[in-house]
Amino acid sequence: MTRDELAKQQEALVAALVAGGPPPAGFDVPALEATVEALLNKRAGEVAHRAPDLKYELGADFAPRFREWASSRPKTTTAADTVSFRDHLISEGIITPPAKPRPSLRRLLRQKLRGH
Repeated sequence: MTRDELAKQQEALVAALVAGGPPPAGFDVPALEATVEALLNKRAGEVAHRAPDLKYELGADFAPRFREWASSRPKTTTAADTVSFRDHLISEGIITPPAKPRPSLRRLLRQKLRGH
């Protein structure tokens, strides 16, 4: 196998794992599907940890909605996933936008520790 062939196979594998691409030839499809599901569940957990209000508001629908949304979107960062997923939910009318922006918990804790 040449370097170019290997690079194309690796690219196809990454696309299948994180961007909803088709399974590359020669891969165990059930194992690949299980890995994709595990990666989506991990991302959902990270977003739920970063935005517990979303998880609370959506309840049992949070993980399935996130997995559906994320299944064709490669991850960049958890922060970007959180913002994009929230924007998607707002644009679809699933949740309402917050009345006013809330300061982040991290910023509030930093201010508290600094004595502000």
